[in-house]
Amino acid sequence: MGNEPNKPDFSNVQGGSASTAAAPAPKADFSNVQAGSATTAPPAAPAVQTYTVVKGDTLSKIAKHFYGNANRWREIFEANRDQLSNPDLIKPGQVLAIPADSAKK
Repeated sequence: MGNEPNKPDFSNVQGGSASTAAAPAPKADFSNVQAGSATTAPPAAPAVQTYTVVKGDTLSKIAKHFYGNANRWREIFEANRDQLSNPDLIKPGQVLAIPADSAKK
């Protein structure tokens, strides 16, 4: 085996290794860690309210009730475009989404 042509001869190689590294570092101590969480996200927006239209209601009256300003009727109209095509044609029994009052702080 050691005399085969074109084969390297490793018969004098010795195994083992040497290291100059220091002793292993002590393991980290996490015994005093406490669970918890924090966030920097802004607080969630208030949930959208709903209002059921009654006879005699207009978007202006509803805006006056919720926002204190009848001229803000368009906010209610825009929030309910899925069911309103004309702001003058609201019907008793319709449930309208009333957006949170963005003017309040």
